[in-house]
Amino acid sequence: MDTLFSHATVVTMNDQMSVLPDAFVGVTDGKISYLSPKAPDEQPAEIIDATGMVLMPGLVNAHTHLPMSILKGFADDYALSEWLTAHIFPREDRMDDRCAKAATLLGIAESLRFGVTSVSDMYMFSGAVAEAVAESGIKANLSRGTTLFDDTDFSFDTYPACQELETTFRQWNHYDNGRIKIEASVHGEYTTTYKLWEALSEFAVNNHTGMHVHLSETKSEHESCKEKYGMTPAQILDCHHVWDARAIAAHCVWLEPEDMTLLAKRGVSAVHCPISNLKLGSGIANVTDMVRAGMNVALGTDSVASNNNLDLFEEMKTCALLAKGKSLDPTTLPASAALMMGTICGARAQGRQNECGQIKLGMDADLILLDFTQPHLIPCHNVISQLVYAASGHDVAMTMVRGKILYAEGKFPTIDLGAVVKELTDYAMPLVFHDAPKQADSQKD
Repeated sequence: MDTLFSHATVVTMNDQMSVLPDAFVGVTDGKISYLSPKAPDEQPAEIIDATGMVLMPGLVNAHTHLPMSILKGFADDYALSEWLTAHIFPREDRMDDRCAKAATLLGIAESLRFGVTSVSDMYMFSGAVAEAVAESGIKANLSRGTTLFDDTDFSFDTYPACQELETTFRQWNHYDNGRIKIEASVHGEYTTTYKLWEALSEFAVNNHTGMHVHLSETKSEHESCKEKYGMTPAQILDCHHVWDARAIAAHCVWLEPEDMTLLAKRGVSAVHCPISNLKLGSGIANVTDMVRAGMNVALGTDSVASNNNLDLFEEMKTCALLAKGKSLDPTTLPASAALMMGTICGARAQGRQNECGQIKLGMDADLILLDFTQPHLIPCHNVISQLVYAASGHDVAMTMVRGKILYAEGKFPTIDLGAVVKELTDYAMPLVFHDAPKQADSQKD
């Protein structure tokens, strides 16, 4: 046995949502090899005293854009369309691989600090993003967000974004025994055409990989699609086989009942991003109706440019409170359901349900420790409620992926954070913001 967590309060996330007080969890060769209220007879190589701490599965951020870490706080308090076109897109156009890698490493460090052990990321510069993920040790489903506005001469074999996807897939898919998965991505119905939908869906199906799509994020996006096609975004994309592969649909704020039924039938996972959707004024997704329709619903932060952090504990609390406030029923979406969305449901959305999301023998040791000796977590009458309603990512004391500690006590063993910050300060920030006003508020003058 390589590592033994001793005297931990273990939140297993098993089917019974069992919480084991004063338990022992062993890790061998990156897998969970021991789980018991009694100490093992075998002497482990290392013992981590988890007295006063909660041990739980690592969180899954099922929709984010890690390279946008460089844009954190740059353009706040705008509507989505203006935010994107007037502020975000012009800065993204200046980025390059070097910039994207540094920003991704910063985003990964923040994710690990907050207890995230796996991410589903959609962005450009796929090779650079994959390099950062590979170096860091985190798990990731990576997709090259692809747009297409003029399909006159479109061909998958020549379109740069599609070729980037194909190159990244060949080089990085199943890297490190599947720690990295490369997926296809239709950025959104409103930023693409049917030729791209069909080409990417064919790629995903033929290569047995996933699909990642922004879906019905804003009312204007949703209604414009209905005016254009006589169908909702979910329906028109279905007509062109986008949901034929395992798929993630991010946001889903304006889904209609028929959409939910359709997506449930297709096995599509929705990713609820409550804080980003609130901040951009996009609306509140109807999570409970999606679940009733049979959909798997996971959680995501979206990017830090619209959030403005990667703390999935905040997302769990916010999604539970929004559901209660919207329904006027405090029993709607209990803490246990929110915690499932951040763990088990996220793993299922990534196609990783057999490897993570639970503390169970044979699962990957994707584990996090939270310090429950802090004043705001005392007393603790109900561990699961405390995790959702009182804890934050700042309470994470350790993050482990496949038995390897990637964050502990302020340190990142696989990331030279000082070098990352220097790269951002000396190279990336000047490249992207050399003519930006010092005060973001001056953009509104």
